[in-house]
Parts: sequence; C-alpha cells; structure tokens
Amino acid sequence: MKPCVLFLSALLIAGCSASLYADDQLQTLHGSCSIAPSMQADRVAFKLERGSCENGKHNCDTNNDGMPLSNFTGFTLADLKRDGSHLDAVIAAEAGKLTCSGTVHDLTLSGDFTFVPDQAFVARMRQMGFSGFDSEKLEAYTLFHVETSWIQSLQSAGVTGIDSDNIIALRIFKVDAPFVNSMSSLGFSHLPAEKLIAFKIHGVNADEVKQYRAMGYQPTEDELIQMRIFKVTPEFIHHMQDRGFNNLTIAKLVQIRIFKLAD
Repeated sequence: MKPCVLFLSALLIAGCSASLYADDQLQTLHGSCSIAPSMQADRVAFKLERGSCENGKHNCDTNNDGMPLSNFTGFTLADLKRDGSHLDAVIAAEAGKLTCSGTVHDLTLSGDFTFVPDQAFVARMRQMGFSGFDSEKLEAYTLFHVETSWIQSLQSAGVTGIDSDNIIALRIFKVDAPFVNSMSSLGFSHLPAEKLIAFKIHGVNADEVKQYRAMGYQPTEDELIQMRIFKVTPEFIHHMQDRGFNNLTIAKLVQIRIFKLAD
C-alpha cells in the first residue's frame, strides 16, 4: 500500500475512533421529575432532579416554574386532574428527547425521566464548527429548544464568538436575528455573543438608541449597557434638560444617577 494511502487510512481510523469516543460520552440521563400547575397561563412548574452529573459535576437539577405547555406532547393540563393516571410527558427537540413518566397525584405528575441525546444533532453542530458537547448540555438545549436553524440565523446575521456554552444564554435571553439586525442597522455590527447577551439582559434596544441619537448622544456599546444599568433613560435626560442641564455627557449623567444627585 502506498504511503499516502496508509496516511489517509490512518486519518480515517483516527477520525472514526475520535467519533466513537465522543459518542461514548453522550450517555442517556436518568432521574426524577415532576410537573405541576403554574401560576402562569399555559405553563407548568417543571422539575428534574439528578443525584450527580457527568464529569463529577453537581447541582444539575432543573426547576422551571414557567415551562411552556406547548413544549410537551402527550400531556395537557387537564391530565393533572386525573388522579392516579399514568402519563408520559415528552419534550422532543433537535438535540434530544426527554420523557417524564409517572403517576398523577394531587394535581402533580411525579415519576422518573429519561433523556436520550441525539447523535445526528451533534454531528450537524460539529459541521458548523461547534464542539464540547455532553449529555447535560444537550439536555439544556432540548429544554430550551435550541435548533441549528436558529444558530445559523445568528451566524448569518454576523454574530461572532458563538460557542457551545453561550448558545444556551443566547437562547434564554432571546437573542435572535431580528434583534441582531436591528442593532446592526444602527452601526453595531458583528457584535460578539457575550455583548448581545448583555444587551438583552439589561434591555438595550434599537428604539432607545435612536432616541439617544436624536438628543445628540452617540453612546458606545459599553455606554449603552451602563446607561441601562443606571437608568439613564431618554426620559431622565429630558428631565435633566428641563432643569437646565443641556450639555451633560453620558459619563456625567451616569454619575448623577450613581450618586443620586438628581433627587
């Protein structure tokens, strides 16, 4: 056999071995689960408990008081009134399938859950350049319905620095292509994922940026976050202008808020 063929064969064997090893890391997860009515309409209180996690990690329990009922199949709120009935509540997503099987008692479904990660999803994510997956991360992806099409939309919108860890935060704080594009249209393009997460956490939005600019201010990305943190809103700036302070810089406005000088 020629040396080049031997080399290619070695690469293929190494690649298959690495793939098998990675697949071996994606174990089926087990634990206890419960589903109960929530104070919010069309949502449920959803709880998962697992004694220990992969790789020696702990505190991998999930407690969501506002899980959308639409996430489940094979389950409705009316089922919680059928005391003694056995139910299989299923969350099926691109990253895997989670099944909570149990019995209803006192308006609560209690039992055991099984989460089966989807190997095909991992393969697609690797093709997109993402790595660092384990079953627990894929379980979180499933609970928040992380989809490759949504990730691709963020990449197409110019978001940088996306990795397998911050994808969950991007999803939780509802960073989507329309939001990214709204900020890009104002000159904040190719923003890193962490900056967009911070924008969403603190409520930075395009409409408010336009108001700042109409008042003569050109805040930077970090200043926008700082202004939101210290509540330097357009209304507050107008309030200060009404009091005769027409040339305050963003830094001065923030200081006024920090030290409560406008009170």
